Amino acid sequence: MRFGVLTGGGDAPGLNHALRALVIRSAQLGHEVLGFRDGWKGVLEGSAVLLRAADFEGLHDRGGTMLGTSRTNVFKVEGGPDRVRSQLAKQGVDVLIGIGGEDTLGVLNRLSRLGVPCVGVPKTIDNDLDATDFTIGFDTAIGRAMEAIDNLATTADSHHRCLIVEIMGRHAGWMTWYAGIAGCANVILLPEEPIDLDAVCKVVKDRAGADGRGFSIVAVSEGAALKEDDGLVLKDEGRDAFGHVKLGGIGEQLAKLIEGRTGVETRSVLLGHLQRGGPPSAMDRVLATQFGWRAAELAHARRFGLMPAARGGAIVDVPLADAVGRLKTVDADRLALSRGLWG
Repeated sequence: MRFGVLTGGGDAPGLNHALRALVIRSAQLGHEVLGFRDGWKGVLEGSAVLLRAADFEGLHDRGGTMLGTSRTNVFKVEGGPDRVRSQLAKQGVDVLIGIGGEDTLGVLNRLSRLGVPCVGVPKTIDNDLDATDFTIGFDTAIGRAMEAIDNLATTADSHHRCLIVEIMGRHAGWMTWYAGIAGCANVILLPEEPIDLDAVCKVVKDRAGADGRGFSIVAVSEGAALKEDDGLVLKDEGRDAFGHVKLGGIGEQLAKLIEGRTGVETRSVLLGHLQRGGPPSAMDRVLATQFGWRAAELAHARRFGLMPAARGGAIVDVPLADAVGRLKTVDADRLALSRGLWG
C-alpha cells in the first residue's frame, strides 16, 4: 500500500521524528510513504514527495517539519472533501495519515466519517487534545517557557521589578501551568478561570516589601482574561481558516494595570514562537517516534479512524472522535495547586 502523510497547523518540535519512524516502520511492513507538502494545502493541490529513511539524516536535532505546514481548512475550500478524494486517488494513496492538533485532526475525523481511510497522530504544543496524556511538542515547549522564566527571574530581582511572561495557550493553560510551576512563578494565570487582579496585585505588592526591593514573576496564558473584561485580548480582528482569533497582549495589559495599582515597576515579555522552535527535547523525540511507528502499524492493519495516544506511560489506540470531541483543559485539582503556590 501507499500511505500519504501530512503535518498540519502550527509546527512542533518532534515532527521530523514522527515522520522518520512512520517511514521506517512502513517500509518494514512493505509500504511506501508519500509526504504532502504544507499540510492540507498540499493534499488539495497534489503537492507531494516520496519519503525515504535517508531523507531524515541530520534532522534529529531540528524542530519544525521537513514537509512544511499550513492552517488550510479543507471544509472551508469549495469542494474540499471531493478534491481530497480526487488527489488521493490520483496519487495512489490508500491511507491518509494526519499529524496535527485539534484543527488538523478535526478535519481528518470528518473525512474519516465520510469514508476516507484515515489515521491520526496527536501533535500540539498546547497539549489540549483529549484522549491522550501528552502530545508531540508539548515537553519541548514547556521547557522553553521554563527556561525563559528562570532567565527573567535574575533581571526581575536585580531591578526589583514584576515581570510578566505571556505563554501560548488559547483555551487551555497546560503550558503555563507546567512552566509556571517548574519555574517557580509567583503567580500563575490560566484561561480556565478569570484573573482576580486584586489578588495578583496583593502578591506583587507583598513581595515588593516595604523597601520595594522584592520582585515577582507572573506566568500568564495568552488566553487568560480579567474578571471584569468582556473577552480575550486580541492582536487584531482577523481570524484564521478555522475561525480562531489572533490572541496576544494580555501580558502588556496586565503590566500596565499592576504597575498602576501597586507602584511596582512592571514589564511584560511575549515568548511567542520561541516556545515552538528549536531542537526537540528527548521526551518529544521518543514520544513522536512511538506515535509515528504505531501510526504505520494502524494503517497497515487497516484500523482506520484511530490514532495512537499516550496513557499512563503506554501507547494505546483511541478513536479520532475521542481526541477532538472536546478540549482538554486544566482540571480543578491542578488549578487549586497552582493557586496554592502563589506568593
